[in-house]
Amino acid sequence: MKLPGDDHALSPHTGYTRDHWIAVADGLLAAAWRWATPGGARLDLPGPPSGSGVRSDGLEGFARTFLAAAFRVAGEAGKDPHGWLERYAGGLDAGTRTPGRDDAESWPLIGDHPVAGQPMVESASVALGLRLTRPWLWDHLAPAVQDRVEAWLRGALRHVPAPNNWYLFPFTVAGFLASVGRADAETAQARDRALELLDGWYRGDGWYGDGDGRAFDHYNGWALHLYPVLDAHLAGGPAPFGPRLREHLASFGLWFGGDGAPLHFGRSLTYRFAAASAVGLGAVTGDTPLRPGVSRRLLSGALRYFLDRGAVDEHGLLSLGWHGPHAPTVQHYSGPGSPYWASKAFVCLLAPPEHPLWTSTEEPAPSETADTVLALPAPGLLLQATRDDGVVRLHNHGSDGVRPHEAEAAAGDHPHYGRFAYSTRTGPTARDNPADNHFAVVVSGARSVRRRIHPLGAGQADGWGWAASWHRPVFGSGPATVPGLRVESVTVVRGRDELRVHRVLGAPPGASVEETGWATAPGESVLRPLAGWTGRAEVRAPHGTAFVPWVSLSRLTGDVDGTAVFVALAALGGEAGDSVASVVEEGVDVGWPDGFAVRIRFGPLRVDGGP
Repeated sequence: MKLPGDDHALSPHTGYTRDHWIAVADGLLAAAWRWATPGGARLDLPGPPSGSGVRSDGLEGFARTFLAAAFRVAGEAGKDPHGWLERYAGGLDAGTRTPGRDDAESWPLIGDHPVAGQPMVESASVALGLRLTRPWLWDHLAPAVQDRVEAWLRGALRHVPAPNNWYLFPFTVAGFLASVGRADAETAQARDRALELLDGWYRGDGWYGDGDGRAFDHYNGWALHLYPVLDAHLAGGPAPFGPRLREHLASFGLWFGGDGAPLHFGRSLTYRFAAASAVGLGAVTGDTPLRPGVSRRLLSGALRYFLDRGAVDEHGLLSLGWHGPHAPTVQHYSGPGSPYWASKAFVCLLAPPEHPLWTSTEEPAPSETADTVLALPAPGLLLQATRDDGVVRLHNHGSDGVRPHEAEAAAGDHPHYGRFAYSTRTGPTARDNPADNHFAVVVSGARSVRRRIHPLGAGQADGWGWAASWHRPVFGSGPATVPGLRVESVTVVRGRDELRVHRVLGAPPGASVEETGWATAPGESVLRPLAGWTGRAEVRAPHGTAFVPWVSLSRLTGDVDGTAVFVALAALGGEAGDSVASVVEEGVDVGWPDGFAVRIRFGPLRVDGGP
């Protein structure tokens, strides 16, 4: 991948300009097309297949790279010096001649989510790519090819999506069909249903749930905001969802560290710099509170972060992982073409060269400007950033990834949702290794996991903030739950300090508790007992994380029978403050040497702090 030289006058933080984005898009496309079928209908990229099989994976490679090509060509007002659209036109023709046939070119048919649903995801990228490039691609296809493409796309309107952001895939297909004069009752129904669901999923603070449950992660930006806001922008009409995107971006800028890394939290993290797509979308549509120089800092910072750390392999392809390949980051539905949902970040190229996004001088990211604490009560999240190291930490008291119909113990530990804290510099440990940032009740040798999270509130004041939740511990062996067992948890942050308070209720005789700290190399984090704990040790996680191949964790232990309170102070990247805690009948009082104190009271929960 050949990139222009860095421009540190215009982009003092990243050196990247719009020309870098174009060069990256061209480089990724050129590498991917080396693996195309003879007719260009599928890009059968090398690597282990997804659960949907290699034919679906080949369609995924075509559709997701098409999205990058579409943003790249549309952003240049149709200029296509490498002839990308000609290749995709040939693929559209070849793939839709005999859909469903088991041969080298034919696209798989779109089915219901549980049966053969993955092509529905890819139909949205195909439809959006066609809508973006209509004057230069769709309008030049033969009428028979147009009809075949429409027939294949309509499968998305006639089958059942997954009960989450998937409803925006038929919405996007219907939007394209309407834009080329092929709207009907079927397209209207798909759009109305998606918008109805989207309204029901909106929880406030700029955040949607990914379905009826409490999954809040990067899907909020790269799916739930992107599809409806971009649809309105391309239609040239009012943007009813623009204010929600603006509200989201008011806090989302803090989801990126000073090194450009997005928070390593939630599923599908192999999409990497797609995490910045909402930032680019807001700059293009004007639905953003971020200054253009800040938006470009976030966008280019995320792009460069991954390029500099090996996300592109020796073949020029995006690997399945985070920096480089990393199996625990990958979901079962991900195949070799999956990482190319990163193409969504190229939405920023819809801003032309003279747009302020590209002409303004880069400014620092929010994580680089000051120590910041930000509470998001709607999703139940608490953000904590420290300026000196640029690290952002997310304290999770509301996002669990448990679908409404699932039993709490159905899937066991979920490393990318169940932990109490995540950051831009650490990843969760893998399953079957000691869990980082975890509070467990241990009964008969079995450690509990946290599945469904019940938020109790979140708030912030000058220089500090808090978030709280409760959960029912569930176990992978023995009885799934213990009747009456409950854990109430509060996190208070100030500077780099993290006060972690847990009240256990209903613990059976002989039970014990454990709490772990950050997954780092030895000496790079602290977990200090303040009250309730009787043991302290270091444990190892040999499988490491997405960031480093081997880590150790601090672990505190204690005994519990009935009700008890446990208090610890943690810090990532340095020493924790010399706080002192005292447990009282109603809760906990904690004081710092500078006179600041926090008072936590349970039942009902109340958190107060100040000098």
